[in-house]
Amino acid sequence: MLAHPSQVRSPWLFAVLLAALAVAAQALLVPLFAAPAAHLAPRDLPVAVAGPAPATTALAAQLATARPGAFEVTTLPDAAAADRALRDREVYAAFVAGPDGIALHTAPAASPTVAALLTEAAAQLSGGRPVPVEQVVPADPDDPRGAGFAAGFLPFALTSMLAGALMIFLVTRRGARLLGLLSYALLAGLAGVAVLHGWLGILAGDLWREAGAIGLFALAAAGTVAGLGAALGGPGIGLGALLVFLVGNPLSAVSAAPELLPQPWGAVGQYLPVGAGGTLLRAAAFFDGAGGTRPLAVLAGYAVVGIGLVLVSGRRAGADGRSATPGVRPTKVTV
Repeated sequence: MLAHPSQVRSPWLFAVLLAALAVAAQALLVPLFAAPAAHLAPRDLPVAVAGPAPATTALAAQLATARPGAFEVTTLPDAAAADRALRDREVYAAFVAGPDGIALHTAPAASPTVAALLTEAAAQLSGGRPVPVEQVVPADPDDPRGAGFAAGFLPFALTSMLAGALMIFLVTRRGARLLGLLSYALLAGLAGVAVLHGWLGILAGDLWREAGAIGLFALAAAGTVAGLGAALGGPGIGLGALLVFLVGNPLSAVSAAPELLPQPWGAVGQYLPVGAGGTLLRAAAFFDGAGGTRPLAVLAGYAVVGIGLVLVSGRRAGADGRSATPGVRPTKVTV
């Protein structure tokens, strides 16, 4: 542990130690954020091939030969079945074999990055001939590349970390902390939909479903930080920030797809709050909730554990209502 200035003979040495600590953190964070983005490539990416059996067998073989290990191929009987799989979020795209050659059916709403990548792959399979592309589940017309969705989701993680930390530092009673977390989640969901759906037009689904997804993510992220902070004090808040943002954000694949990240990190990211939250919001905004069961369960788990830690740790508070959270000095603010 870094020594306190009073334990270091020279304040000059302490300043250098602080600088070295900051650079060490930087050396860890830069590759953590940059490496996943620099190594985007399909890894067992779910796609479908649809059409008559001889044609689909040949297409699946071409995909396996062209990019070994890149695709997890499902064979479907026709274009209608492929479109259902796209709407259910079972696959990212479908290569449909017909009498005139290959057509590509995509779901850019799931990941514009994947849709663009597979459009290039379809052109290679057709020998360079133009491939008709049908967007079965398009991205929002106001955000065709998905950049607004990814950038708009990041502030929810930052404000949720802040809300969770403030509930520990400034609120002393466990009941008030719980009320604060629930109020934050409710308001975050409503405000998030008002901005992303109503103002910016980035989301295109049911308003209440979107608000629920944002609110549950906000509760999971803020509850994780607050719960760990209540149980462990300052180090717990740092651990919560690590899970929610410092590790969770670069592994979330909100701007791409989990199957494009190096494995197992793409899969791990979906079990952290930001990754699960981004996936749930996509399901709510573009797929009528399809594919949202797992991220819903993940976020609910974080929320329940976080709130449980806040309440259990709060039982150690003294009779005068002051916080007994380890490592966090009680304040004079009583809520």
